[in-house]
Amino acid sequence: MGDRYNIHSQLEHLQSKYIGTGHADTTKWEWLTNQHRDTYASYLGHFDMLNHLSLVENESRARVRFNIMEKMLQPCGPPPKRPED
Repeated sequence: MGDRYNIHSQLEHLQSKYIGTGHADTTKWEWLTNQHRDTYASYLGHFDMLNHLSLVENESRARVRFNIMEKMLQPCGPPPKRPED
């Protein structure tokens, strides 16, 4: 029983420390937005991946970087309307 409580408290600690891990009230839209932003951040952080994307899209690296940063604002569109309680 002690192990279960310990694991649960560790999970709560991770969820409070890192946004991307989610929590019990995380919506599908929030989860997908975090996933998309993490992916785009990885593309920007890895120079070779950015070069590959610029080659595939036949655009300059600066243009691809700008497009990815624009997509990071709202990668999944505007947030859905929350139902009124």
